[in-house]
Amino acid sequence: MEVKLAEALLRRKELQEKVDQVRKVKENTIYDTNIRRVNVAEGIDEATINSCKLTLKEVTKEYDFYAKHLRLIDAAIQQANWTTAIQVDDLAMKNFEEDKVETSEK
Repeated sequence: MEVKLAEALLRRKELQEKVDQVRKVKENTIYDTNIRRVNVAEGIDEATINSCKLTLKEVTKEYDFYAKHLRLIDAAIQQANWTTAIQVDDLAMKNFEEDKVETSEK
């Protein structure tokens, strides 16, 4: 499939955001926290139970999907980066040279 470089750059950004979202899944979004009062022993009267809302397999599967697609689009962009020449003004490629800079000191 042929796409414009701008489209590929946008897709890379979208995929990176998805990868970041899935990577940052917090424990409290994977688990439901249920608190119930239990008198087990002296001084202990609460127990917390976590039950899964998602499995690690589900999260990993989605992460792997987006990460793979991100690598593919990034590889295509990098190939274009190394093989495409562009026209730029000569001034854009010059380095700073202090003795050639005009100053307004009197």
